[in-house]
Amino acid sequence: MTSKFLPEIRARAWRMVLGHQGGHASCWTAVSSIATKIGFAAQTLN
Repeated sequence: MTSKFLPEIRARAWRMVLGHQGGHASCWTAVSSIATKIGFAAQTLN
C-alpha cells in the first residue's frame, strides 16, 4: 500500500500528535483529534 502523503507531512503530523498527547486520554484519541484537524484518516497516522 502506498501513501498519498509525503513522509515529511506524516512526520510533521506525528510531531503534532506527540505534542498534544498529554491533553488526551490515550494516544489513539490524540491521533484521531489531529487527523481530523489536518484532513488525514486516523488510520493513516496510526
